Amino acid sequence: MKSSKKVNRRKFIKTTAAGAASISIVPSHVLAGSGKIAPSDRIHVANIGCGTQGLREMSDILENEQVQLTAVCDPNKFSENYLDWSPWGLRAGIRKTLGDKNWGENFKGVAGGRDVAKDFVDKYYQKNSPNPGKKYNACKAYEDFRELLAKEKDLDAVKIMTPDHLHATIALAALDAGKHVITHKPIANRLKEARMVFDKVRETKLKTHLMAWDEKYEYGLIRQWLKDGVIGELKEIHNWSVRPVWPQFPKAPEGDMPIPKDFNWDLWLGPVPHRPYHKDWTHNVFRGWYDFGGGSFADMGHYSLFPLFQQLDIRKPAIAAKAYGNAQTTSSNGVCQRINNKSAYPLACMFKLWMPEQEWLPAFDLYWYDGGMKPFESDELEADGVTFDREGLLFVGTKGTILAGFEGANPRILPKANADAYSGKKKIEKYQSERRSDTWARAIISGNESPGSFLEAECITETINLATVALRVGKKVEYDSANMKITNSNLANKYLTREYREGWELG
Repeated sequence: MKSSKKVNRRKFIKTTAAGAASISIVPSHVLAGSGKIAPSDRIHVANIGCGTQGLREMSDILENEQVQLTAVCDPNKFSENYLDWSPWGLRAGIRKTLGDKNWGENFKGVAGGRDVAKDFVDKYYQKNSPNPGKKYNACKAYEDFRELLAKEKDLDAVKIMTPDHLHATIALAALDAGKHVITHKPIANRLKEARMVFDKVRETKLKTHLMAWDEKYEYGLIRQWLKDGVIGELKEIHNWSVRPVWPQFPKAPEGDMPIPKDFNWDLWLGPVPHRPYHKDWTHNVFRGWYDFGGGSFADMGHYSLFPLFQQLDIRKPAIAAKAYGNAQTTSSNGVCQRINNKSAYPLACMFKLWMPEQEWLPAFDLYWYDGGMKPFESDELEADGVTFDREGLLFVGTKGTILAGFEGANPRILPKANADAYSGKKKIEKYQSERRSDTWARAIISGNESPGSFLEAECITETINLATVALRVGKKVEYDSANMKITNSNLANKYLTREYREGWELG
C-alpha cells in the first residue's frame, strides 16, 4: 500500500471517529458535499473466487465505504449451472444491493463467474457514484490470480473465495506480492500448507483475517461460567452440525465430461494433479472431496470453534485424533459390496480430538459430529427433560454441563439445580454485530492485527486438519505439533501435504 494512502485513510478514520462536529475542514479525500471517502483513498481489494459464496459476500464489501472493490478473478467466465441453497436467493440478494428488481432476469439457473461479479460491481458503483448517469467500467476481471497480482499495482488486499485447495497457494502468492489477505475458511486444507502461510505472515507482517471469526459474546459468558467452576472441571466439549447440505458422493466420478465453454479447468485444478473434467468435482460440492475441500468439519467447525478457542485461551492444538465415518455399499452382479471410498468424506463423521492442558483449562476431549449425528443426552439431562437440537454445543464437566446452540447461542447451565445455585451472570444482553468487512478493513487501515488474524487461527487450523488425517488413515494418530509430524504412523504423514502438479509446488 502506498504510504500516502495509509496516511489519508488513517486520517479519515480518526477524523470520523472524533465526530462530525469536530471537523472544521473537510479532508481532501472526502468527496465534495457527500461526506464519502473518494474511491482512490479507499482500501483497494480484489475478490478472487466468484462462485455463489464469493458473489453473496460482495454486498458487504460494496456497501463498505472504506473499501473499493477494484478487481475480480475466477477461472470461470460465466455459467448458469452453479449449485446453491435456493434457486433464486443469490439473485434476490444482488437485486436488493443494487436496488434493481430486474437484475439477472435472463438467467436460466444459478449464475456465477467473473463476468457476473464484474457486472455486479460496476452496476453498484455506477449507481452510487456522484454521476450515476455515466457508465462505470473500472472493475477489472481476470481469469488467473497470478496475472491479477502482477498487473494490479495499486492493490492493497485480496479476499480469497475459491475452493479450499487453492487457499494457501493464493495466500502465499498474495503475501509475496505485499498484499494483505482475507480468506474464507479454511486457511488451508493441508497442515503443511497452513504452516507455510503462518510463517509467511510472520515474515511479511501483513494483515490477515479469517472470515469465520466473529465476536461471540455468549462465549465470554461461557468462559466466566467455566472459570467460576459452575460445572466443575471441564472434561469434554461436544459440537455437532447437520452438514453436509451438499451432494456427497461415495466415490470419485467415473469418465469425463466436455469442459464447459470459457472455463479454465487446468487453472481451477491449480496444485492438484490433472484429472479429466467432471462437474461433480466443482462448484458447491468441492467441499466434500479430500483433494479440494475440508468436509463438514472445516466448513462449519471454524465458525463455532475458532472464536471459542480464542475465548477459552486454547492455543495448543490437538495431540491426537481418531475418526469414524459411515460406510456405503453398492451391488454388482447380485452381490452387495462395500465401497472403499478414498476420495471423499463420508456422509456422516465423528471425530475425537485429545486436547492438551491449556493456559487455565485442564486437558480435555473435543468431539465433533456431522451428517445428523450428535451425542446422547445423559441420564441426568433426560431426567431434567433436556433433548438436544439438531445442532449444538455441549460442555461436560465433573459437576454438570453447559448446553448452547451450535455457535454458543442461548447458553444454559444444567442440570437446573446447578443453574439455581449459581449467583453470577446467567444471560447475555442483545448486541449488534458489526459489518464483517469492518473488522479486517480496520486492521488494514490502523496497522493493528485483526482479532480474526491467521495467527489467531493456528490452533484451530491444525486441529481440524489433523482430524481429517485420522479419518483418512482409519486409526488414532498421535501428533507432534512442534515438528509437524504424526509419530505413530508413517502413512499418516503423507496426508499432512499433497502431491503437487509440476509448476505448482510450494516451498
